[in-house]
Amino acid sequence: MENLTDIQNQPDSRNLAIDRVGVKNLRYPLRIRDKANSEQGTVATISMAVDLPKQYKGTHMSRFVEVLNSHGPVLDVHTISGIPAELLDRLHAQQAHVEFRFPFFLKKPAPVTRREGMLDYEVIFDVDASRERTDFTVSVLVPVTTLCPCSKAISARGAHNQRGIVTYAVKFSGEPIWIEDLIRLVERCASSELYSVLKRPDEKHVTEQAYDNPVFVEDLVRNVAAASNQQEGIAWYRVEAENFESIHNHNAYAVIEKGS
Repeated sequence: MENLTDIQNQPDSRNLAIDRVGVKNLRYPLRIRDKANSEQGTVATISMAVDLPKQYKGTHMSRFVEVLNSHGPVLDVHTISGIPAELLDRLHAQQAHVEFRFPFFLKKPAPVTRREGMLDYEVIFDVDASRERTDFTVSVLVPVTTLCPCSKAISARGAHNQRGIVTYAVKFSGEPIWIEDLIRLVERCASSELYSVLKRPDEKHVTEQAYDNPVFVEDLVRNVAAASNQQEGIAWYRVEAENFESIHNHNAYAVIEKGS
């Protein structure tokens, strides 16, 4: 093979290290453990990065993809957790980061008629690794309904409600918790959960359930935090809620973080 110049390994005179350099928005097949069906296939959008010491001009971008491809046509969660350590070795780095974002589907029956439909949730696996330790974070983005307690208290008829999104990130101290169980923990803390199929009896039920369980965005994050505090195996969590307000031209937002 022809001996080609390796520009990336040449020295750089600016004396500036780079915190993260790598590849983003790479899509790849992924298999995820499913509590109901043992496994489901999806497609992840992947970002991978390492630190770059000040003496090097660039990193070797192809090596990120080579590490990914070395595990075959489909990845799983155990493979993902080991990828950062491989990047450290292949790229002679001290810090590595990988992020996998993917849709996760649940079959949900409507609350009254039990008509089934598929509902998708976004899930994120974040892995940060150094030579000494690895941190694995699982995040679920859960859409919910919230109904305003103030609106209910002051209105003669009805109360305004809105769809919101809860971003719930956790680190585990022991065995990981099922993705489905993290989603359910969040959904139980809202005024109502969402469904993909609702007939009229279901819509009546959901509307009345939300009316009977009003929550501010502050209530929502506190509810999730309180439930997290009662859940064994969670070492750290961050719960972030954003309501897409129906009577304002802005969103309501709250966040609670606990642990280390």
